[in-house]
Amino acid sequence: MTRKQGGAMGTLRTGGLTRRGSGRRAADLEYAVLDIETTGLDPREGARIVEIAVVRVRGDGKVVEEFSTLVDPRAPVSGQEFHGIGESDTVGAPTVGQIVPRLARILSGAVVVSHNLDFEERFLASELVPAGLPAGQSGLCTLRALRSQVDLARYSLPKASYVLSGDWPTGQHTALGDARACAKLLVEMIANAPGELRYRGPAPRTLPVPGNGAEEVRPKRRTASVGELPPPGVWEARWRPLELDPLLCGGLFGPHDRAVAEMSASRDARTRRRAAAAAAMVGGIAAGGLLAGIGRLLDRGVSGRAG
Repeated sequence: MTRKQGGAMGTLRTGGLTRRGSGRRAADLEYAVLDIETTGLDPREGARIVEIAVVRVRGDGKVVEEFSTLVDPRAPVSGQEFHGIGESDTVGAPTVGQIVPRLARILSGAVVVSHNLDFEERFLASELVPAGLPAGQSGLCTLRALRSQVDLARYSLPKASYVLSGDWPTGQHTALGDARACAKLLVEMIANAPGELRYRGPAPRTLPVPGNGAEEVRPKRRTASVGELPPPGVWEARWRPLELDPLLCGGLFGPHDRAVAEMSASRDARTRRRAAAAAAMVGGIAAGGLLAGIGRLLDRGVSGRAG
């Protein structure tokens, strides 16, 4: 799963979660769960970041660090009907360039996670990387991971959270609230999986911190930091008997997309079964040949002693 899953920007090296036993134990890694609020959907049309949050969490649910701040987009603020941020809220907030050193530190050595990572990655590429944030960190999309592992009617962050744990996320459409909800979903996914979940993808790497240790600006927070997640809840989820390829779990994931992904999973499973059967047959033939050879040697030895 080391192929690129997200958009074509290439700022992250994206992996996925699997129950097939290969890769790093997901519970052993640290994750930097990222969420941003923006003035629009597409940076190519002028959309800018107005709030960003990162919750760094271990696979067992222990929060290591939280960071959030409003961001001065140096442009008109739109999209208030979604995120509730007005022009006056961003006055005195740091710019993207000013928060890059702090972001590099909190992302360093962790898997970068978002629910629909493709969206966040577009803004990483359009604003944060040009401002000095190092590219090439490993990534994981919880939206694709959930679609590949669990059969649900809807996969949005609030609806999936409610169906799986019985709780609606708090602080929706605030960067820190959504980052916490995504972190909770990831931790519960690891804890509730019917088989041990493993991260299959590029290893997290240590990032150089831009600015040579220059003093960081003070964030302007909209949401108070809590510093811990509730204990993982117990899911009553329909885990897929066959994992879907996360690469096929993007987009709208309507009935046609699901059918294509499920057919691909069935085809892959048949291929693996045939390969395993062939390997067993070859192993059996080889073992039979070895036993026959040993038998012939023993026969010759017996014959030699009799002579």
